[in-house]
Amino acid sequence: MFADQTWLARIIWVLLALFALDAVMQGNWPLAFVALATLGLSLVPLYAARWADVVVPPSFIAAIVVFVGGTLFLGEVFDFYNRFWWWDMVMHAGSAIGFGLIGFVLVFMMFQGDRYAAPPLAVAFFAFCFALAIGGLWEIFEFGMDQIFGLNMQKSGLMDTMADLIMDFIGALIGAGAGYAYLKGRAKGGLMGLIDDFVQRNPRLFNRHRKRR
Repeated sequence: MFADQTWLARIIWVLLALFALDAVMQGNWPLAFVALATLGLSLVPLYAARWADVVVPPSFIAAIVVFVGGTLFLGEVFDFYNRFWWWDMVMHAGSAIGFGLIGFVLVFMMFQGDRYAAPPLAVAFFAFCFALAIGGLWEIFEFGMDQIFGLNMQKSGLMDTMADLIMDFIGALIGAGAGYAYLKGRAKGGLMGLIDDFVQRNPRLFNRHRKRR
């Protein structure tokens, strides 16, 4: 399971484990908690895919690991959110692209991989709405954490929330657009190639795709 992953993902996992070990030895429990939480969350997709009997491309796993590490570890431990004004925007856009791709794959599975039966605009629209809905739920979560526990996840309040939602919109548009381009027969690498890689690795979920080839 781990041997099939990219060198980037494996390096990040090793570094997180080393950070956690060093923090425990120094008695820095907050750092140890964040490092272990980041490591644990970055491993969840591997075990979830294994439980669901789905093969997730290593490149997508690597992207998830980079995102989780950038959001939790770099963002919180190294304070990237305050040091770099654009960091939060990049994280939101990146996550929206990912959820846009996930939303597309979910609908495409309902059509059993029949790219001729799946209406490109309708599937892309669902993928877009799916990614944007996840972004909206996250903003509700941030608001709730700030109100209940007195945190400052929303930073500057309305401006931060609207900037996040705008980046979610852009990311969702990119992810959904990749799905639309894939259905139009333009899987030539990049995000479209990632979708095609997932389809090829999970033939039982896309059996009509195999019959049409």
